[in-house]
Amino acid sequence: MNAYFRLNVEILFWLIIGPFQRQGPKVAEVFRQIVRIGVEGLPMSAMTALTVGLTLAMQASRKLTELGAGMYVPDMVSVSMMRELGPLMTSIIIIGRSGSAVTAELGTMRVSEEIEALRVMAIKPVKFLVVPRFIAMMIMGPLLTVFSNYFGLVGGWIVWKLIQGKGTAIYITRSLESATAGDLYSGLFKSAVFAWLVVTISCHVGLNVKGGAEGVGRATTRSVVLALVAVFISNATLTYLFF
Repeated sequence: MNAYFRLNVEILFWLIIGPFQRQGPKVAEVFRQIVRIGVEGLPMSAMTALTVGLTLAMQASRKLTELGAGMYVPDMVSVSMMRELGPLMTSIIIIGRSGSAVTAELGTMRVSEEIEALRVMAIKPVKFLVVPRFIAMMIMGPLLTVFSNYFGLVGGWIVWKLIQGKGTAIYITRSLESATAGDLYSGLFKSAVFAWLVVTISCHVGLNVKGGAEGVGRATTRSVVLALVAVFISNATLTYLFF
């Protein structure tokens, strides 16, 4: 645990103090990680959000119609996506796709002694390897959440329009009226917290791999489990604080 907190302190040091010492992260590496984490992960996030929006709208439509409240389907979809499902689904996708990859990559470098070689060359591993991934994750986590919200609403609209045969204008109007700016901002704040947890846990576990190739596999599984538990606990805590 102490090593994890030291990693967070070192990341903050290179983010805040490093640029003033002309030792900030390389911009090219940050953009490369943005493409790997965000751009390449967008199709999976969009598909997942679309199917969840479809499922949520179908289930809500059936039950709410039985209660004579079928017009509230857009309200339920929009609020659920922005408050909870958008940030949570996006973080799970990031954990499975990008977090595990970060752990495996750093773990492989650890067991092959590439990280020790960086230290021998007086290159700080956290500055060179962790900070670019941290910046990319903190940027792309909230952005992917925005896209997830959008595609989740599109999924709800498909059910509303094509299955229920109701108007698009009503769907858009009710979605905008039911979801407030606070719902959107709370979801984005959650996504930022989740991104912080995912990238720091993944990097911490990857930098401390032991046991060769088998150790890399165990560490990757461990980082995914730890990140999921951390995200679920923080999601419940933030939901209690916000709502």
